[in-house]
Amino acid sequence: MDIEEFLTGGKLRRITRWGEDVMHAKTRPVTEFDEELHTLIRDMFTTMADSHGVGLAATQVGVDLAVFIYDCPDADDVYHHGIVCNPEVKLPEGDKRNFESTEEGCLSLPGAYQPLARPDKATVSGQDPWGNPVTVEGTGLLARCFQHETDHLNGTVFGDRLSTRLRRKLYAQAEELAHLYPSDWPLTPRATSADG
Repeated sequence: MDIEEFLTGGKLRRITRWGEDVMHAKTRPVTEFDEELHTLIRDMFTTMADSHGVGLAATQVGVDLAVFIYDCPDADDVYHHGIVCNPEVKLPEGDKRNFESTEEGCLSLPGAYQPLARPDKATVSGQDPWGNPVTVEGTGLLARCFQHETDHLNGTVFGDRLSTRLRRKLYAQAEELAHLYPSDWPLTPRATSADG
């Protein structure tokens, strides 16, 4: 049992957009660690790789299950990949909590980025694709990824965490680039600026 088996062999799925119901509701827990789940995970890795993402929640391919994947560097630029079902994130508290403000984006609102302060360390616990307990610690972008993807599974998009002013800027950016991203992206590839 190795997660390497999930990194290839999936099929591309359409990425769900902000505003669609599945993106704004709490997901169902994973209770069946079966081939249907494994197929979903393979498809998620294929979709994330094709879209140049570092993390992807099941809601982002239209499935209301509590599972996310990641292929993401930590604060030391070491890449980690994995799968967490039924995740719970723990963040440092008190003087151990250090916020880092950096640009954040989302494949479900493609092309738009705004700065968001999040703790620079996070620990996620849950289950692996076979139902075994798993706990992973993340720093830097990996910590941000754990928080961002777990938010998705709770019906929260990162725009919900922005000030009204930054949220307006984020939506304006997305609107400006919307013509580059077909409604079924990445099934239909992103247009280049010259195309659009």
